[in-house]
Amino acid sequence: MKLDLGKVKDIGSIDFLAKQLVEGFVTGLHKSPYHGFSVEFAEHRLYNNGESTRHIDWKVYAKTDKLFTKRYEEETNLRCQIIIDNSSSMYYPEANKGKIGFSIIAAGAIAYLLQRQRDAVGICTFSDKIELMTEIKSTSTHLNKIFTSLQELFNQNQVSKSTQVARILHEVAEKTHRRSLIVIFSDMFDNAADLDEIFSGLQHMKHNKHEVLLFHVTDKATEYDFDFEDRPHEFIDLESGERLKLQPYEVKEHYQQKAEEFYKNLKLRCAQLRIDFIEVDIAGDYNEILKAYLIKRAKMK
Repeated sequence: MKLDLGKVKDIGSIDFLAKQLVEGFVTGLHKSPYHGFSVEFAEHRLYNNGESTRHIDWKVYAKTDKLFTKRYEEETNLRCQIIIDNSSSMYYPEANKGKIGFSIIAAGAIAYLLQRQRDAVGICTFSDKIELMTEIKSTSTHLNKIFTSLQELFNQNQVSKSTQVARILHEVAEKTHRRSLIVIFSDMFDNAADLDEIFSGLQHMKHNKHEVLLFHVTDKATEYDFDFEDRPHEFIDLESGERLKLQPYEVKEHYQQKAEEFYKNLKLRCAQLRIDFIEVDIAGDYNEILKAYLIKRAKMK
């Protein structure tokens, strides 16, 4: 499902689009092979024999002839920290705020899905430092605060900000004290010379018993396939400001080779750490994000 991110210019549209996305996805679950996943959106769960009958909802029993117990905010199943890379490279390409726009809507949808399941969620945004890190809670009031923060993030104008993915991963690992699912939206472009520092940060998260789900966000057509018109272009490094004029065909083969090496190495290293790695093309379908999240959640039960 693709959404019109132009609607985000309207006040409050982040939460509207996220909820619209989730509701459509949930409807589709019942028509797909993913319908078996546990998606409990009601404030109830089935009564198990031997439990106290204190919290049974007798009104629901009268309607359904099934025993359900009421679920309360403190009965949280899962804690989730959603991390969004807000460095300059995430604002590419400019249409619909690029990778950052896609990540914000996807993060909002996952946050809404979590809260509907009575799970706790928090968000963290970063560039070369942590810019925002909320508490991890399951209340509807907290979800509204998250949507407000995501709206403000979407409305920000692009400024030149470098990336320190590796250092931030270490910092988040230290600040997230209880075992959690950590969901990362990033293009994983760092100032580091290689991936060793980044994977040291991811390994730190795994060492602290966190589960990690990495959505590697790219504009596949240009960042992987290097698909540009055959005419002179000026390429600008969004983080350093460095400029380079060239004909795309002159470097395309070499670029594709280096890009493939980077992506393969990234995927391999994630597999070695048992980190779920999902390649995300921002021209693709948000539903794939939600499916990947549900699969990960099911594995954690």
